[in-house]
Amino acid sequence: MKFVCSQSGFNTTLSFVSRAVPSRPTHPILGNVLLVADSEQGQVSLTAFDLSLGIHASFSAEVSEGGQATLPAKLLNHIVSRLSEGELQLTTEEESENVSATLTTASGQFQIRGMSAAEFPELPAADEGEVLSLPATALLEGLRGVLFAASADETKQVLTGVHLTGTQDSLEFAATDGHRLAVVETPLENSETTIADFSMTIPARALRELERMMAGCQENDSISLHVSDSQVIFELNGSRITSRKLEGAYPAYRQLIPRRFERSASIERKRLLSSLERVAVLADQKNNLVKFSLDGSAGQLELSVEAQDLGSARESLPAEITGASGEIAFNVKYLMDGLKALPANDIQMQLNEGNQPVIFTPLAGVKMTYLVMPVQIVR
Repeated sequence: MKFVCSQSGFNTTLSFVSRAVPSRPTHPILGNVLLVADSEQGQVSLTAFDLSLGIHASFSAEVSEGGQATLPAKLLNHIVSRLSEGELQLTTEEESENVSATLTTASGQFQIRGMSAAEFPELPAADEGEVLSLPATALLEGLRGVLFAASADETKQVLTGVHLTGTQDSLEFAATDGHRLAVVETPLENSETTIADFSMTIPARALRELERMMAGCQENDSISLHVSDSQVIFELNGSRITSRKLEGAYPAYRQLIPRRFERSASIERKRLLSSLERVAVLADQKNNLVKFSLDGSAGQLELSVEAQDLGSARESLPAEITGASGEIAFNVKYLMDGLKALPANDIQMQLNEGNQPVIFTPLAGVKMTYLVMPVQIVR
């Protein structure tokens, strides 16, 4: 294999693909990235796979000799990312079961030991016919609104994913870690799909990489979603992300959302978030507690934090409040995470008693619901 390419193209693609390389590979080959040079198409493709998440992407190159090899992803990343912009040349030679690669730049040369491509596991292929064509904007909108709420606790496997439900007209995204729930519904317009309805839970880790892959997509771009019994594959402009689906029944999250509320408050989102960021400086790290005091007659929402041995903080901001005045407390981190994801200037908080779920929704734009459980105030 022999090719010449730009440092920037190689580096960008390698950095993206390497995110599927496990930090502790169960087999040495999984710590490598697969390079395949195609002289006819004038491109080099890179693939990384940890047996659960796989990422495949390509970049343009002048390929004089086609071929394939695997090289240590971490080492290759460290070298390529530190090279100056400009052209570089990579050549490989087979040495029994191993590979010797030479990376040549204008200023120097690097020798890297790799492994034969024959040992690299193949990425899963979805069954033909089960393909969805989904607008990238709808996917991005949904992922940005829910990914933060997925659990990081691997003992609750199904909660480490995002539950994706689709119909002919809409996509619904849901994520919860047991303390909070984010749900986003996005309309599907002119989507071409071979299956009317679907429902699956996809690891949040894979969807975060999908979000990165779509970062530079255009408004009219579509994502191809291939679905099989155990796998999903997302494709966009030659790049591909493959992931296993999570097994197990996802919680019936719609049943958690109250249908009626006794009180509500309409608030400017950025103003509330700024106030929270200031008072949170004094939040006790053990409970991260912030108290909301609603005063309907004054049209004021007061935020307060009391931290033993540290001090206290208090801020007020205007709010349109309906229903009785009262107090309620939250974990400030959960609250701020949700407010950052809500895509609107003005939001509405709906609540009942102090120990029941509280709902935050945007007053315009994206149809999003953020449910957060309050914290009991100890007096």
